[in-house]
Amino acid sequence: MDTLNVVIADDHPIVLVGVRELIERDPRFRVVGEAVCSNELVNLLASGPVDLVVTDFNMPGDSPYGDGLKLVEYLTRNFPRLRVVVLTMISNPLILTRLQELGVLAVIQKNQLHDEIQTALQAIARGNPVRQHRPQPISVVDDGADLDERFTRLSPKEYEILRLFVSGQSVNEIARGLNRSAKTISTQKMSAMRKLEVSSDQDLLTYCIERNLFN
Repeated sequence: MDTLNVVIADDHPIVLVGVRELIERDPRFRVVGEAVCSNELVNLLASGPVDLVVTDFNMPGDSPYGDGLKLVEYLTRNFPRLRVVVLTMISNPLILTRLQELGVLAVIQKNQLHDEIQTALQAIARGNPVRQHRPQPISVVDDGADLDERFTRLSPKEYEILRLFVSGQSVNEIARGLNRSAKTISTQKMSAMRKLEVSSDQDLLTYCIERNLFN
């Protein structure tokens, strides 16, 4: 088979080096670029032929392409022939299900990076499906009319915190990114949940993801 051109995207230099090393062990793949934010990633994809992207789920910076689900949706919509592998520490079944629906080839847990990426690359090189344990698709039946109205009650800060939470960031990660305390972020998140009248993170994620509220 032809050599596949690969772009890696992650804001952690150690991860970039490690992923590059793993990929370059296989002569069927050629790393043609690295990005540390979604802007750089999209620019690389637009500048030349790329067959495979290995990207972190959470990407830094204020970018029109966003990160998390928003970024993956942009990639799959605007580069339909591109194969996408996602690196993450997220295990939430709603987010994993949505990534599966978007056509991501594999979701690789960073704490199992070495073994899982080699398995995924072997399957991709052979043109085979990547075999992974995937969550059962989750769906919530709800007319949503009431919730749509409640959503307008959120303050700008609450809206931003929910956007980051739905993208896959933890309360502590959001606090670091916004330079606030974790207690403040947690309080504002709980306030937003009260306004939406949802009682759990699962209900919150289900509603936001199924309605593509932050994309």
